[in-house]
Amino acid sequence: MEKIFNNTENAFSLKSNSELNRAHFLFQMIGKPSLVKIGTSLTNFALKFHLPVEGIIRKTVFDHFCGGVSEQDCLKVVANMYTKGVSSVLDYSVEGKEEEEQFDACLKMTLKTIDFAKENKAIPFAVFKPTGLGKIDLYEKVGAKLPLSSSEQNEWNRVVARFEKICQYAFENDVQILIDGEETWMQDAADDLVEKMMEKFNTKKALIFNTLQLYRWDRVPYLKALHTRAKEKGYHIGMKLVRGAYMEKEAKRAEEKGYKNPICESKEATDANFNAGLSYMLDNINEMAVFAGTHNEESSYLLMDLMQQKGISKNDSRIWFGQLYGMSDNISYNLAANEYNVAKYLPFGPVRDVMPYLIRRAQENTSVAGQTGRELTLIITERNRRKLK
Repeated sequence: MEKIFNNTENAFSLKSNSELNRAHFLFQMIGKPSLVKIGTSLTNFALKFHLPVEGIIRKTVFDHFCGGVSEQDCLKVVANMYTKGVSSVLDYSVEGKEEEEQFDACLKMTLKTIDFAKENKAIPFAVFKPTGLGKIDLYEKVGAKLPLSSSEQNEWNRVVARFEKICQYAFENDVQILIDGEETWMQDAADDLVEKMMEKFNTKKALIFNTLQLYRWDRVPYLKALHTRAKEKGYHIGMKLVRGAYMEKEAKRAEEKGYKNPICESKEATDANFNAGLSYMLDNINEMAVFAGTHNEESSYLLMDLMQQKGISKNDSRIWFGQLYGMSDNISYNLAANEYNVAKYLPFGPVRDVMPYLIRRAQENTSVAGQTGRELTLIITERNRRKLK
């Protein structure tokens, strides 16, 4: 397979010199864990005490990693990326909400993004997080099969109704929907719920996608068992494959509560697990659709190789590559230049509400070995190519 991900001219074709310099500054900062720690504490302090820092945040880290403060705000970025063949997934990235009206607001926003996707071919998917529609503690209780009080049962019924409403609306409008994966202790309830949605709405093709977090050692067996059930009941599996985003939190909780760490023992084991999941889905692509959410070049090349070996066309609608906005542009834009289906997750929301997402993103980048260094190397290569100081 020809190595295509080193082409920085393609990768940064949409970035102005000043945006490239900003990216250089940001990834230099993110590459220093101590600075991320201090920056996180200062940002949380400033937001908590309503200090006037939103303007600074907006012009730096927010604009690099987010599409805008509203869905309308994102449309310019969406249109711009689509000129290079890169699609968008509008991701309302407001985290950690606990109130019913906030869950209803997330439902409303997700339905709105389905409308956007229906009207705009540059937006092939809508997305939501299960905890955007209900409390994490409730998912945990349901997943553990613990008895619910009558008020909790009513609350859970509302969560199920929100899922149903989104999936029904996506089905009626023929829009694919990605449902994000979260912490292991709430994921069983989410998995069961998404499986019911797949059974109901994926009879002709995969429209509803769950997420397989392959830093978990139990996920490939789960996928195979799900496939057996899907074949019995006659529905298609839609799955977004990712490595995972809660590694440190998962390890810490497992140690505190005395159960086996659900995360693979090493980065190599995670990579092997991801590639095994990818290979299994490609072997069964007639009954599945895959959204490969990865910043890993080797896994991206593997998927390209598998497609080539199986004679699957580059733009087959069942296979998508995905990366986060502001990261791995060398993968996204070079894939698009070579006519593969590729979409960027484009987070949006009020600056203050999106900060937990941005902080998590910065912390992840410092803990993923090599990711920040790779980004920096590519940015420096392109700055040199443009002869920037």
